[in-house]
Amino acid sequence: MRLQGPATDGRPCGVAFHVQGPWTVTATRPSSGFMSVSNVDEVVSDPIRPGSGAPFPPETWVGHSHGSAEYRRLLAGLFFAGVATFAQLYSPQAALPLIAVDLKIGAADAALIVSAATIGLAIGVIPWSVVADRIGRVQAMSIAVTAATAFGLLVPFATSFPLLLTGRLFEGAMVGGVPAIAIAYLSEEIEPQHAARAAGTYVAGTSVGGLLGRLVAGPVAERANWRIGVFAVAVLCAFAAALFIALVPEPLGFVPRRARGSGRDGGLLTRLAVNLRSPRILALYAQGLLLMGGFVALYNYLGFRLSAAPFNLPQTLISLLFIAYLAGTWSAAQAGVLAARFGRRPVLMIAIASMVAGVLLTLATVLVVVLIGLLVATAGFFAAHAVASGWTGAEAVIGRAQASSLYNLFYYAGSSLFGWLGGLFFVTWGWAGTAAMIVLLAVLAGVLAVLLLNGPDGSRGSTPIAVPAGAPSGIS
Repeated sequence: MRLQGPATDGRPCGVAFHVQGPWTVTATRPSSGFMSVSNVDEVVSDPIRPGSGAPFPPETWVGHSHGSAEYRRLLAGLFFAGVATFAQLYSPQAALPLIAVDLKIGAADAALIVSAATIGLAIGVIPWSVVADRIGRVQAMSIAVTAATAFGLLVPFATSFPLLLTGRLFEGAMVGGVPAIAIAYLSEEIEPQHAARAAGTYVAGTSVGGLLGRLVAGPVAERANWRIGVFAVAVLCAFAAALFIALVPEPLGFVPRRARGSGRDGGLLTRLAVNLRSPRILALYAQGLLLMGGFVALYNYLGFRLSAAPFNLPQTLISLLFIAYLAGTWSAAQAGVLAARFGRRPVLMIAIASMVAGVLLTLATVLVVVLIGLLVATAGFFAAHAVASGWTGAEAVIGRAQASSLYNLFYYAGSSLFGWLGGLFFVTWGWAGTAAMIVLLAVLAGVLAVLLLNGPDGSRGSTPIAVPAGAPSGIS
């Protein structure tokens, strides 16, 4: 018999048990996020937590409550994790002309310094998800952010270009441990109704990190040299990493595989296949692929347009375009709040529409209108990314860490593919061609969301994912 009961304060406990006999659900320490079960004659087949295959602790964990000290620590910790990783990932971008002159390489070769790190990140996300399942979310992220910072401090002083690229590849692979795990971790540790808000805060941290890395490295590189500029960002990342490790609470919603023995959630290929067979989760991966691809193309090539007639802006002013990332910092956090209140899909659709409207404004010949368009498009992208990435962690039935890692894999694949393809459109048709490509990508993302992400609320009304034999099914 399948029973589900509310908490004593009237809120749904969000957990259902297969039980036989009389039962009572009582709230013990409601603010702690625990529920306990009493008067149960029998709990059938060792209940397993969805998404992990891990047994529930003696008290049933439903997540840190909004406003609790642990909730605030978790959000602050993940914010600093986003800063620590994404600042160093993109810091060389602001100094690429200086790097090209110093190393006597062309612009395309210099750009490989950024690409090598993002490729490393894409390669690293799946292995890091396995490590997180094995040793735990927080421990894996702590190792990743520490190793990434160590590489960040050493790589700027590489003595040759091939060594620099190799170091950036490994640095990116270490950075990948944070985005691979962060969404799965907060999805397991936060009350479900507040998970979208938490995801928005994390994405806001990544936008601050990306902005900080560029704004610090560029001016320092001009005054000293590019190596000191990139190193200065790595020092800031070390402080942010230390704050993450000090603040983030220990996980209570997940038991590592090494602690619980062999789980019933299948091997790695099974966990990957389950998520890749879900049309809903594939639609979320498409959001990352298409929207990130368009966003990177926007920032890659808008500067070329502004440096030519009728604008003729100097490079110093063009580099300040990245300040528009602050619009994304604000919108990512707001998207989480709005998604928790109105549902994920409506917020996602508004965010995509905002991105399209912003890109269309960049077609204007008046500089102020172009800059407003950039702000609107940036805000729309980060809001959509915050919703889609958090939705992925909530949607996954099993292999939650792998689901989040696959999202990041698609996300950075879009960055690499469409970031390059936008250049072909720009060379052939100018900025109008690149803008048209970005708009088409965003519209396609919106169509997929309308067709496949049905339901009154983001994670409600979803089509169940087929669970392989031996996978957890005792609790939902």
